[in-house]
Amino acid sequence: MAQLHRLELQTQIRSRPEKFFDLYKNKTYLMPNISPDKLQSIRVLEGDGKSLGSVRLWTYVMGIPVIAKDKIVAVDEVNKSITFELIGGEVTKYFNSFKATLEATTEDNKNIIKWSLEYEKMSESVPNPHSHLEFLVTMSKEIDTYLIKA
Repeated sequence: MAQLHRLELQTQIRSRPEKFFDLYKNKTYLMPNISPDKLQSIRVLEGDGKSLGSVRLWTYVMGIPVIAKDKIVAVDEVNKSITFELIGGEVTKYFNSFKATLEATTEDNKNIIKWSLEYEKMSESVPNPHSHLEFLVTMSKEIDTYLIKA
């Protein structure tokens, strides 16, 4: 029987959680300009790219350019959280299911972002996606720097 796995990583940010969440939810079109060495393009394939059910195609670089097709499956405006399910692209060659959740919050007077990955491997020989989690956190730090300057 397949097993659902979970990885989490959080980091402190200097920008306000509201601004960070707003960029990930409403302004992803800015991201290739903010982090061009990591993210080449984002195209909206279905919906408006912001709402539940929207499908987007990301071209990103993890050593080589790869694609990911995601669908927005949860948005929580109050808790500044958004969940994407990967439904196509490189990751789906190795995982039966793969969801990424971003939460932007304030804890103990510190602004925090937390990335959570929930996934089911196609086989136990598939490594855990630590590199994907680190990629998301590194890109988030670049976005934070951009928001501070903006």
